[in-house]
Order: sequence, then C-alpha cells, then structure tokens
Amino acid sequence: MMLSSGWLVAEAARPRSLVMGEEKESVGVSVGKEKEEEMLGEEQRPVLDEDIVAAVNQHEGAGWKAGFNERLEGMSVRDFRTLCGARKSKGTASLLRSPSAASAAAAAAAGSELPAQFDSRQRWPQCSSISDILDQGHCGSCWAFGAVEALSDRMCIAFNDTQELSENDLLACCGFFCGDGCEGGYPLQAWTYFMTDGVVSTSCDPYFDRKGCHHPGCEPLFPTPTCERHCSQQDQSWDSSKRYVSDVYTVGPAVEEIMYEVYTNGPVEVSFSVFQDFAHYKSGVYWHVTGDYLGGHAVKLIGWGTEGGVDYWLCVNSWNRSWGDDGYFKIRRGTDECGIEEEVVAGTPSLVKVENPLPYRAAAATAAAAAAA
Repeated sequence: MMLSSGWLVAEAARPRSLVMGEEKESVGVSVGKEKEEEMLGEEQRPVLDEDIVAAVNQHEGAGWKAGFNERLEGMSVRDFRTLCGARKSKGTASLLRSPSAASAAAAAAAGSELPAQFDSRQRWPQCSSISDILDQGHCGSCWAFGAVEALSDRMCIAFNDTQELSENDLLACCGFFCGDGCEGGYPLQAWTYFMTDGVVSTSCDPYFDRKGCHHPGCEPLFPTPTCERHCSQQDQSWDSSKRYVSDVYTVGPAVEEIMYEVYTNGPVEVSFSVFQDFAHYKSGVYWHVTGDYLGGHAVKLIGWGTEGGVDYWLCVNSWNRSWGDDGYFKIRRGTDECGIEEEVVAGTPSLVKVENPLPYRAAAATAAAAAAA
C-alpha cells in the first residue's frame, strides 16, 4: 500500500479491525463504528487551533511565533492534509547522488568558504523567480511546485532563461511514475520527469487551479488535471517550450553538502514532516513544538542563516503570501528538523534533452517501486 508520507508511519492513526472471532464480532463492529466516528470528528475539526497558538507563544524556548494564517482559515484537518502531498522515496541515497559539486568531499573542502548567511535572492538578483510565492490551490501538488520552482530558478542562474515553468505539465503528465497527482507524489520522480520528458512554460500550460476558493465551501481536494500535451496558446509549440535537466541527484544529509549545493548551483527541493503547529507559523525559526502529524510537504530551499543563536534554513512555501512570513519560513538547520535534511533533490538544468537518461530512469523507477512496497 502506498502511504502519503514516508517520514512517519501513519498507520497508528488508521482505524483497526476489531473483529476478534465469531463470538465477539458484533461487539467489534460496534466499537469499530464508534472509533470511526471519533476519527471522522477529529478530521473535521479546524486545523487552526487557539490552544496550539497559546502553547507555542507561551513556550519560553520556542523561538518562533504562532498565529492564525488567512490562507488556512475555515480549513479542517482533513482539508489541510490534502495540501501535504509529498511522499518520501525509499533507498534513493545509494541510487542517485550528486555527481560532483555537492559531493561530501567537495562540500567539506569548501566548508570554511561558505558564508554564515546566504540568500539566493541576493546572490542572483536577476532571477526574480527565486522570490516568487505561488499557491498550489486545493491540490496536494507541493511535490510538483517545489520541483518546478527550483528548476525555474536554476534555468535562470545557468542560462539567464527567465521562462516560468509549468507545474501543471508535471502534475498532469508525469502520471503514476510521479505518484497520484493531486493526491501526492515523489520529488525525486518529478526531477526525473524533467530529464526524460522535460517541462513546458506556464504560458503554454497554465496551472489548473487559479480561480480561488475559500473555506468552508470548497471541495477538500480538486481532481488531478488531464494531460493535454499541447499549448493553450496556438502560437506556442509544446516541444519547443520544453526545458530539461541533464541529471538528477540527491544531496546531503550533511549540512555542508546541502549548503554547498545551494550556494553553487541554486535552490533545491526539500521534503519534511508537517505537524499541526506548522499551519500556525508566523515568524522566527520553526521547530515542532506541539500538534499531530498531518503529512509530508515539499518546498523550495533558498538559503540559510542564524537567528537568536539558532541556525536555520530559509524556505519558500506554496501557500501564497497570506501564510507564514509573507509566504516564507525558517526551520532549524543541522538537527534534521522534521526530516528536512533527509531527502534533498536537484538536477543540472539543460536547454536540450539529454541523450541517454535511461540509467536515471531505471534508478528512480527502482526507488519508486521500493516506496510502494
């Protein structure tokens, strides 16, 4: 069975069969229904909770501020879970590694040269895409947004190519290789799609969920859009609009390795476990204080620094600017907070399709099969 996240085992939250033999079957069914109703009630409760805000803000050592984010107002726990669509691949570290720049040896050698504070927006000011704050809408497409956003930045950094790339292409056309679309997907497979199939521009294939909708009253999850494979504008060519990567690799979990990759080549995609308190993040350096585990999330990592004596990663979320610190957040660095240093994915941008991506496709397919086991 494929779980929506590999960071934590969510089976503990699943209803369990209480049929304990013929003589206890009726009792088991009754208890099972009560448990199911209880769990359903938990899923319908608001994700924004005053008790969580108080617990964080009254915690002397929290180091971050909590509040109610407009983006999530009216959302239930169930609604919020749909935003957390990143699935963690298994066994990828030994299959795909950075070929050179982010190797442990290179990172260690460059460690003393890495700045204490770094922001990709300042290093590459000509690339406005780095500071874009997007909105995945009512779809668990964070895995696609994190990947496409990071590749857009890398295309600009490497080639001064400012074409905005399409999350919709990846979400709709990668198919089961990447996962289940709006119900969740794998960042590693997303980057492999960039190499084998490429990704078109946003003007060619705009994101499907742009009409906006406020809770309550929205469907908790929009269906995955249909893959069209042609541009919405007749004067554009699907094939000529494509951008690629020439390789796909994971980085880390060594902190210096991740820092060196971002400093040298640009933003990367990271995945981590989301707990209910994260929905309330407003400012400061986040770490999990309280609240239930709600799923896996993928975002773009653009820098690092230290605040109040706490090292952090600087990340870009895909829940628009009415969430968090104007759409950004900081999270503890060097402690693998919520698993954020476990699966860091990137690739080398390319204007043309590579000739022989099969070894990468095979390795990623093996990883996907392991994740589904």
